[in-house]
Order: sequence, then C-alpha cells, then structure tokens
Amino acid sequence: MAGTDYLRSRFMPHIWCPGCGHGIVLGGLLRAIEKIGLDKNEIIMTSGIGCSSRITGYVDFHTLNTLHGRALAFATGIKLARPELSILVPMGDGDALAIGGNHFIHAARRNIDITAIIMNNNIYGMTGGQFSPFTGYGEYATTAPYGNIDPPFDAVKLAHAAGATFIARSTTYHVQQMTRMIQEAIQHKGFSVVEILSQCPTYYGRENNKGSAVQMMEWYRDHTVKKGRETDDPEAIVTGLFYQAERSEYCESYAELLLRAKDHTP
Repeated sequence: MAGTDYLRSRFMPHIWCPGCGHGIVLGGLLRAIEKIGLDKNEIIMTSGIGCSSRITGYVDFHTLNTLHGRALAFATGIKLARPELSILVPMGDGDALAIGGNHFIHAARRNIDITAIIMNNNIYGMTGGQFSPFTGYGEYATTAPYGNIDPPFDAVKLAHAAGATFIARSTTYHVQQMTRMIQEAIQHKGFSVVEILSQCPTYYGRENNKGSAVQMMEWYRDHTVKKGRETDDPEAIVTGLFYQAERSEYCESYAELLLRAKDHTP
C-alpha cells in the first residue's frame, strides 16, 4: 500500500468494525500526503473522541488525541505556535458539528490554515449507534427507534456560510476523487473542509436496512453526482469541489498584528 511509511504498523490490524469506511479514508489520506511529498515531521494531526479519531493512533506523525469536540481548538493553538506545519484534523459527526460545532464555525470564520476531514457515517458509531447531526430525517438509530425528527446539517453549506475557503465532498466509493480532494485541501492556504461519506454497516446500516458495507458503497455509487452535473433526483448527493477562494489567513494576520503591536511599544 502506498504510504506505509506513514503508518504505525505495530498498532495494526486496526480496531474499526468490519466494513467500516474509515480505513478507506485513512488510505486516501496517506496517498494524498505521499503525493504532496510531506515529511512526517511536517505534519501534526489532532483528533477528539470517536471512531474517526482512532486515525491518530495509526499514523506515524506527531499526533494529539484530545477531548471530544475540541480537536480544532487544540489544532488552532498548535498552528498559531508552529504556523509552518501542516495541521490535519479528522473528525466525526459529533467532533465536527455537535459538541465541536462552535469550534468548527470559528475556525472557518478565522480562515486558519487547517485541514478538517469530516468522516460522515450518519451516526455515532463508537458509543452505540445514537443519532447524530448527520442522521437524516425519519432515519433510525438506537436513540431514535421511531425515527429521527431532527433535520440533518449540510456540512458543505454550513462550512461555506461560516467562511471556509476550501470546501469539498466525496465518498469512500470514490477513492481517487477523495484522495485528490484531500490533497488539494492540504495544499490550500486557509481553512479547508473535506466531507467524506463513510459507511457504517454495524449501526447505521443495520438500523436502516442499508445492507452490507458493499451495498452501502454501491448506494454511494448510484446516488451521487459530480458537481456541475446535478440532476433532478432528490436523493442525489453532489460530490466534488464546491468552493475555493483566497482570503487573509489567520496566522499571517496574527503575525502582522504582533509586528504592529511591537512597533507601538513605548
């Protein structure tokens, strides 16, 4: 596998459930980093708590496993202290948009140069299959046995409204697209968001009769359409690059502020 030099092989095999899409995301992430040619010492990865956060245990980078929902807050501190490093933040439903939602919108608003990878499996997998901010209306979970009545977040629209300057979406079925989106996100100067639809056959699939992991990935294949090729299918999920723009990056603005403050010191 490409990128094996970036793995902590002593912790393999991984502990994700059979069929979980997060291992595919890990593979795509490592391939993206290898394509860029980053040295391991140029990368710091922070994570919170959840299935997605287990990634920090498998990569041979500088890593920091933090509190639930606070990965972006820790990543912000690291980036301000070491702005030359590439900061990657893998997140799940809760870390990104539930308990971590406040940190997410402010990281986007500041446009700090961090890459947020949101692994959207529509459910809280690690803690027993509760519904999450990505669980669809009317779908089932262990805490929604009669159907979920909360409308789900659209991560792409939320990221755009909050001020992120790179926003993309892919799935675990579209591995080449996913790898390219992650690569471009890391290389972008500013707050980058890549949402990746990742199957959870153990909880979401079982609760909602979605079938096996293979069948769930086939659903991604059959119900997604590339950006620019939208259809009238109400179930179609659009993938690709949604938005990219250049805007003042937070660490650079902070450095300029320090210089101005120093010039005005009595």
